Amino acid sequence: MENADVKKSVPHQLIIQDRQQVELTGVSDVDSFDETVIVAYTSKGELTIRGSSLHVRRLDLECGVLSVEGKVDTLQYSENRKDIGLFGRLFR
Repeated sequence: MENADVKKSVPHQLIIQDRQQVELTGVSDVDSFDETVIVAYTSKGELTIRGSSLHVRRLDLECGVLSVEGKVDTLQYSENRKDIGLFGRLFR
């Protein structure tokens, strides 16, 4: 329980440098990632990062930190859909 409270208390921050590096805090989980799409759950909603040659440099869920490098084309927030289950993710 305490660990979940710590994650919620970490503020969400997004830093983009030259569309080549993204640093995120307030990350609770990463749903999926490949070279073109990364889907992360943050304290402010689901964040989808789209681009090319995307690479997860650092993922520390204990601290709520995600670092990505590659060419970033779009960042899109939506409401957290983590609780929709396997079938919901298959058919979205």
